[in-house]
Amino acid sequence: MKNQDIKILLVDDEPDILEILSYNLSSEGYQVFTAKNGAEGVDKATKKQPHLIILDVMMPEMDGIEACEIIRRTKGLEDTLIAFLTARSEDYSQVAGFDAGADDYITKPIKPKVLLSKVKALLRRLRSEQDAPEDILKVGKLVINREQYKVINNGEELILPRKEFELLALLASKPDKVFKREVILDKVWGQEVVVGGRTIDVHIRKLREKIGENHFKTVKGVGYKYVQ
Repeated sequence: MKNQDIKILLVDDEPDILEILSYNLSSEGYQVFTAKNGAEGVDKATKKQPHLIILDVMMPEMDGIEACEIIRRTKGLEDTLIAFLTARSEDYSQVAGFDAGADDYITKPIKPKVLLSKVKALLRRLRSEQDAPEDILKVGKLVINREQYKVINNGEELILPRKEFELLALLASKPDKVFKREVILDKVWGQEVVVGGRTIDVHIRKLREKIGENHFKTVKGVGYKYVQ
């Protein structure tokens, strides 16, 4: 996929930010669309079906967290890459962002070259996923289709945010194997993303609610494992 085929949606209530980011991304050949608040961002995302959304957290009418949650529940946008762009760097804000289904977290102010590097890193994930062959994993009554990002549990299809899906696929790929926390962070979030340790705990809690409490075991001081 070439840059001119990739659609990026920028959502921010600061006109200067939109102008600067739009200019730099457009200069790289990307198709760029903008929205000035969360509600408009959801509407644009639904209509334009972007490959990547760069989303501010603090906005009028609808904040980025709520917008992200809605986008993740919207058919056709489940796999869209979402990166939060915000001046807030507190741990709780990052956890809330990843809990809502974000793929990355970028803190303002950011230099255009650094942003472009982040965007390229995110899009490399998208390209590698699109090039991967179909891979269906079956573990007991759990079926995971990695290509289509679908999960069927006890005959019921579930829609999971990207990171919850990737975490589930990793743990279920080797039932009863204990995955260390640092391995989980590297495999699911990647080296280019810095997240707090609580991020894994939040995603495990969500998976327990959706898949079943007994399928995820905590090995204190080490990590997690999936059991049938």
